Amino acid sequence: MRRKLFTIILSLILLTGSVMVVSAEEGAEHPARFVDDAYLLSEEQGEALNDKLDEISERQNCDVCIVTVNSLGNKTSTEFADDYYDYNGYGLGKNYDGIMLVLSMEDRDWAITTCGYGITAFTDAGQEYIMDRVLPSLGEDDYVTGFDKFANQCDIFIEQARTDKPYDKGHMPDSMTARAYVMLIIPCFIAALIISFVKRSRKKKSLKMVKKKAGAREYIGSVDIREKRDKFLYDNVVRVPLDDDDDGGSSTHTSSSGRTHGGSSGKF
Repeated sequence: MRRKLFTIILSLILLTGSVMVVSAEEGAEHPARFVDDAYLLSEEQGEALNDKLDEISERQNCDVCIVTVNSLGNKTSTEFADDYYDYNGYGLGKNYDGIMLVLSMEDRDWAITTCGYGITAFTDAGQEYIMDRVLPSLGEDDYVTGFDKFANQCDIFIEQARTDKPYDKGHMPDSMTARAYVMLIIPCFIAALIISFVKRSRKKKSLKMVKKKAGAREYIGSVDIREKRDKFLYDNVVRVPLDDDDDGGSSTHTSSSGRTHGGSSGKF
């Protein structure tokens, strides 16, 4: 009886311990998705941005993070971004899906690092597109607007990648669709027809004012050629498109942790 009771108690202890371990793992707190070590935003602005990044990341199941620092130390901006991402617990799921923007104020460096599904969702061309919209604000020290644009663009790009195909070279959010081209061309074509009709009508009306001559002799003396000149009328140019070896997609590299990352970098 005592042995049976001991076995039951031991089983409960082991079960309770297992539950506690699982609960600790499930309840592990995710690191802040906005880290402002350079103090670029006010406390209220930082909290609002962090809440926004949390909402996007959890809804899309892909980390979207922003980090500001004063210095990169002895690392390049890419190395710093990769290591900060890897060694501080960022990335969701088994592939550490996510994207992170890092700003360093010392030399005004920026870097994007992508990992897991982030490499798929944010191609090289896609990152360039996003930063083209973010950098003007960062260059003017309008960090609230710049970070907000980055978050919004990341949300759009992840959604696009999950529902259709990732935005990439020749296929961006503001690319004009075939239907849009047609809708633009039709009014232009109609306008061109109207203008052409009006011009032809005016020209035809002006020709009616010329009296018909009975014979060619009546035109003799009416033409007085004082000067002869050669005039170049047109040129025939054949344009041959150059081969483009860049088919889009994401270039990758290996970080110091051994993980595969995509990314880009520059100055702001």
